[in-house]
Amino acid sequence: MSGLLMSGLMVSEANLPTRAIALTPVFREYIDTFDGYSFKYPQNWIQVRGAGADIFFRDPIVLDENLSVEFSSPSSSKYKSLEDLGSPEEAGKKVLRQYLTEFMSTRLGVKRESNILTTSSRVADDGKLYYQVEVNIKSYANNNELAVMPQDRVARLEWDRRYLAVLGVENNRLYSLRLQTPEKVFQEEEKDLRRVMDSFRVEKI
Repeated sequence: MSGLLMSGLMVSEANLPTRAIALTPVFREYIDTFDGYSFKYPQNWIQVRGAGADIFFRDPIVLDENLSVEFSSPSSSKYKSLEDLGSPEEAGKKVLRQYLTEFMSTRLGVKRESNILTTSSRVADDGKLYYQVEVNIKSYANNNELAVMPQDRVARLEWDRRYLAVLGVENNRLYSLRLQTPEKVFQEEEKDLRRVMDSFRVEKI
């Protein structure tokens, strides 16, 4: 296991009233000292192995809600700073292209609609620059993709998701924390998901 799961480090507010504590989500911190990054995540999320990313966590109830961390290989690309990607807007376009490539479907009658919602940059408390990108992607599929007549092929919404990415550069690598959640769930859990985004840090190794 490449990372160290700091299961004992939880965020709790001891001085809050009991009702407030019950309503305040508890977060754990995941620290990967070998690969050089850390983030906080909801304590009830579970780690899924073999998902293709360096680390992958998922909500055990809302299975379409998850987070992962990936990073580039320093042997194939040497990033000095986030400016190597261009502006946040240019980075957002690259992130969206990557998502669409990953979600490319060979099924007949599948259509994807995508929009970049926001792009921004910030300097965190570690003094490092991070880019944040948010996109929405909707997937539509025909109810009868083999129908001959167009009127018999009615597109229906398969899923509507919000994708959030935080990018950072360290160790000549481009790091990416990626969050995925259904759009309706995002409206309910936005504050918690943004806390995960804001917690992402890259570390020198």
